[in-house]
Amino acid sequence: MTTTVTDRFLRYVVIDTQSNAASSTQPSTEKQKNLGRLLVEELLAIGVSDAHLDEYGYVYGTIPSNTSKSNVPVICFCSHMDTAPDFSGTSVRPQIVSKYRGGDIQLPGGSRQVIRVSEHPVLGDLIGNDIITSDGTTLLGADDKAGIAEIMSAAEVLINNPDIKHGTIRILFTTDEEIGRGVDKVDLKKLGADVGYTMDGETAGTVEDETFSADAAEITIEGVAIHPGFAYGKMENAIKIASSIVDRLPKDMAPETTKGRQGFIHPIAISGIMEKASISFIIRDFTEEGLGSQETLLQNITKEVIARYPGSNYTFTVREQYRNMKVVLDRHPEIVDYACEAIRRAGMTPVRGSIRGGTDGSRLSFMGLPCANIFAGGHAFHSPLEFISSQDMEKAVRTIVELAKLWEERA
Repeated sequence: MTTTVTDRFLRYVVIDTQSNAASSTQPSTEKQKNLGRLLVEELLAIGVSDAHLDEYGYVYGTIPSNTSKSNVPVICFCSHMDTAPDFSGTSVRPQIVSKYRGGDIQLPGGSRQVIRVSEHPVLGDLIGNDIITSDGTTLLGADDKAGIAEIMSAAEVLINNPDIKHGTIRILFTTDEEIGRGVDKVDLKKLGADVGYTMDGETAGTVEDETFSADAAEITIEGVAIHPGFAYGKMENAIKIASSIVDRLPKDMAPETTKGRQGFIHPIAISGIMEKASISFIIRDFTEEGLGSQETLLQNITKEVIARYPGSNYTFTVREQYRNMKVVLDRHPEIVDYACEAIRRAGMTPVRGSIRGGTDGSRLSFMGLPCANIFAGGHAFHSPLEFISSQDMEKAVRTIVELAKLWEERA
């Protein structure tokens, strides 16, 4: 069995692990366990003797401490096994552009599937690298099978090189991160970690200590149904009411019109019949105040629309998804400081950033395990244009190894 990070990655991406938000089980899809079982086999093979898959599809494993120091914090490295429901993850056929020479990359799955330099300027930094893509008909799965491959490869490096001193390291691979349930069933007591790092970021050299705060909102509308032949002055079509609410959303508060630290209101699903309709939203902002303002705005729009339909009514419910992990990480600055130093030691200039999204680390931080997010190297996540550099994955492996050394050195 080959053990390079690229070979691992290519093995993992062909296993369909797409999660499903409509499912109530954990994991939401049994097929996620197929990758979990393979990872356990590989962990056992490299010497992680306690590696196992639990009933929820999580993979746990331990690399024991090999230092005489007894006060080294236990570090957890975490990545998620599922891929996003946004685009197909079935029958992934990875392609490798060896020694990329620059220019747009045409994918074989269709003439419209082109990774353009104008849209992905990071390609300019990857000339000479080996770039992995899908064929353009599916996701690639770098989010977050790249992180898994990197943690697996770093684990093998640490086990095979006992001269690299480190404390106890815990490995955690989760399910259902893409649908917001990634750590719902994580056993923190069993994990037994003091600090954590998710390998789930993008550009090489990046470490992120801030995420969106996130809520989900659901609006259910009950209209007035009647035979269309006798509907004059009586019918109140729930589908049209729902459409009016979506149409009234501010055009400058959508994902496609916001960037940087701007939040958004994003309808992700709409369904219904004349009598009843529902709209699902995700709401994002870096502050809880901003989140609350957007929820108030959405509810006010709904009230104003419903007011034109006296026979109809609605329910408006909000569910918390995750909160900005910076609140927790600011109390533990060494977590990010060490990540930046590890990135330097791995030959890069660290860049601190904020995630316009969330990670398992967001939830874990508020559950008691403060987690920063480190680059995994992928780009164009959740789309068929997803791509990653083999060399960037190798840099991530070196970063993990350097982090393990740093926590031991500075204990």
